[in-house]
Amino acid sequence: MSDATNAGTILITGAGSGFGKGAALALAERGHTVIATTETDAQAAALQAEAPQLRVEKVDITDSTDVAKVSGWDIDVLLNNAGAGQTGPMADVPIDRVRHLFEVNVFGTLAVTQAAIPAMAARGSGRIIIVSSIAGVVAGPSFGPYSMTKHALEAMGKAMRAELAPQGIDVTLLNPGPYNTGFNDRMADSMWEWFDEDSVNAPATDLFKMVRDIVTTDQLDPAEVVEKMVELVEADTTDENNFLPVGIVEAMEAQRDALD
Repeated sequence: MSDATNAGTILITGAGSGFGKGAALALAERGHTVIATTETDAQAAALQAEAPQLRVEKVDITDSTDVAKVSGWDIDVLLNNAGAGQTGPMADVPIDRVRHLFEVNVFGTLAVTQAAIPAMAARGSGRIIIVSSIAGVVAGPSFGPYSMTKHALEAMGKAMRAELAPQGIDVTLLNPGPYNTGFNDRMADSMWEWFDEDSVNAPATDLFKMVRDIVTTDQLDPAEVVEKMVELVEADTTDENNFLPVGIVEAMEAQRDALD
């Protein structure tokens, strides 16, 4: 039976794989009602077939019709996990790819959050967990596009934490480092879809490959992040930021300095 002290209804975006899927399964096992959302109908069907204990919904956070569904659900905790990745030097990265990153990571996340807040405010309680990244506080070569969006989420989360606290709504940020879900590998490879010897920053190619290797080598067990997500859902109080693993900020800053 549930180990949760106060089981509630948890909405998780981007629950088709990775951290989101792991958290959905773990929270359901602990007795929570989990609304696990995916970007596509195909992902939703696959997840529902695999995990019938979940309530699975298709919510593309960039689709206003999908986002509107959220306002009709009574949610105790919103876990903003959905996100997209893109690497590439700032001098070369196609603007349409940067716009897409902001549409998903920033505007989509904000839209879902705004849809969930009114019911929480009316009830006088709730929690919003925003999955940021170590990239939200430390930016490095070729990861600038992704870091831009995560820096924006840091601003969003910190502002909301102060604004919503008087209404009984807690807002907290989760900042994972390099965990082995496949996301970092796909993101690190994404720049090579368009970056080539004719790019402005082509002379720095060796540097970009070095950074890719640093980020994708010896990645950590994602179970640690899933465990932290469960902890944040059930905690009485939270910190503003939650960095994983411990000491990741100092380690990443040291690696960045070594590249200078």
